[in-house]
Amino acid sequence: MNNRVGIIRSLRDRLAITLIGGAAVLAILLYLVVRSYAAQIAQQGQDSILAASVTSILDAAILRDGEVEVDFPYASFSMLSTDSDDRVFYAIYQDDELISGYDTLFHSDPIPDADHRFGTATLQNAEVRVASAARTLIGAQVTTVISVSVAQTQDALEVTLNRISRNAAGFGAGFFLLATALSFWATSTTIGPLKRLTSSVTRRGPQDLRPFEQPVPTEMEPLVASLNNLMGRLDQSLSQSEDFIAEAAHRVRTPLATVRSYAEATLQRVGKPENRHALRSMVKAIDESSRAAGQLLDHAMITFRADHLDKQDLDLGELVGELVRSLTPIAEMKDVRLQIRCPETVNVQGDAILLQNAIRNVIDNALKYSPAESDITISVSNSAEDRIAIRDEGPGFPENNMAMLADRFTRGSNSEGITGSGLGLTIAQDVVIAHGGHLVLANHAEGGACVTLSF
Repeated sequence: MNNRVGIIRSLRDRLAITLIGGAAVLAILLYLVVRSYAAQIAQQGQDSILAASVTSILDAAILRDGEVEVDFPYASFSMLSTDSDDRVFYAIYQDDELISGYDTLFHSDPIPDADHRFGTATLQNAEVRVASAARTLIGAQVTTVISVSVAQTQDALEVTLNRISRNAAGFGAGFFLLATALSFWATSTTIGPLKRLTSSVTRRGPQDLRPFEQPVPTEMEPLVASLNNLMGRLDQSLSQSEDFIAEAAHRVRTPLATVRSYAEATLQRVGKPENRHALRSMVKAIDESSRAAGQLLDHAMITFRADHLDKQDLDLGELVGELVRSLTPIAEMKDVRLQIRCPETVNVQGDAILLQNAIRNVIDNALKYSPAESDITISVSNSAEDRIAIRDEGPGFPENNMAMLADRFTRGSNSEGITGSGLGLTIAQDVVIAHGGHLVLANHAEGGACVTLSF
């Protein structure tokens, strides 16, 4: 049977990849947001200092005798000092005419007495941040507008942003690693119930069709309900099959036994040799058919029960003794003695019906091949390697095909003229394998075959 199924990426991997991918996106967004916010805050800080510098210069400007005088406060530039020694530029205009500072500095024509204006420009191959403001000065006979622009390079700001970016990147990486670890934990926890269900199904035998009663997550409830429904239908189907086998065994054996009894009765009344020969052939054919049908049904029953053994504590010596007592009349008809060697109590766990079936088939084989006035010895021991050994004094197993005698419908080269179906040893082997053992066929040097059942 082909048990292969189409395989796609596991649910755990897919869930983990989804969570880790989401964590990576969140880590990147976190880095970008933190860096953008930090840049905004740092820029606002620099703008505030530039605005304070511009205000201090404007506050120092006075109109004296129609001329503008500006006494630069020390603090107006000292407040702009940084660890990176950023360069500072300024420009002072009176009515759009430069009176002091750098004429190349960007002049934005600020509105007098309005809020400060800020911008970014390039000065001497360096990017600078510019703050500008204007104020109206009123004298005795003169009214003029003074505008001041102060610019500063952004080296210190860039250093600060790089440090913040590294910290944000480290925080984002830590967040990603933590999210990855949590993703694996979350996926393992989420997939755990499914793994437990899988393990529970795997540990069961093919005929263990009990419903699953362990609590499962809500999402798995339809799956478990469908599985229980399927197992219920399978259980019903197997029960019907077992009932059919039992009924078939009864309905096949009973008519064959009836026909055989009529054939034997007719044989006693028939005098012609050719008719007697035909009736004997009929009886033999009926025996072969009855045996084959019975063993086929026994084999089918064993196949059904092998994976769901009804194990119980058994006294193996007592079980063998019951079998010997039931087979003794048949052995006496062939002048064969059945002997049991069981010096001590042998307790085992096993399926009584299957073990009886296996031992009966081996003893029956020994009876068929044993000559008259011979012994069949059944030894029972506590050793698992030779739990039951059945030895006869017949011709033994043919060496050329001994390895295949336990295969279905295989008979030895010395079986000509002996009724059989080739299933007796197969049944015995299937039973011991179901009990975790093996069947060994051997010939004794003194003569006769020996079958050892270990389990």
